[in-house]
Amino acid sequence: MPFANFKVPAGSLDEKQKEEIVTRATELYVDIYGERARATTLVLVEEVTDGGWGIGGNVLTLAMLQQPPGN
Repeated sequence: MPFANFKVPAGSLDEKQKEEIVTRATELYVDIYGERARATTLVLVEEVTDGGWGIGGNVLTLAMLQQPPGN
């Protein structure tokens, strides 16, 4: 069973965007494995609470991620 797990900051995506992730990830697996993969592809979109993750030893928040690059 193909499986994709997306972890995103809580509140950063609306329902339509989550649906698009599920649809496009499923289509990617179908492109790779063929139509037989569609019925068994599992896509999980998990929302991580604000401040509940980090990169390079630094805790990130949604506000930090929404800042323009270079700020």
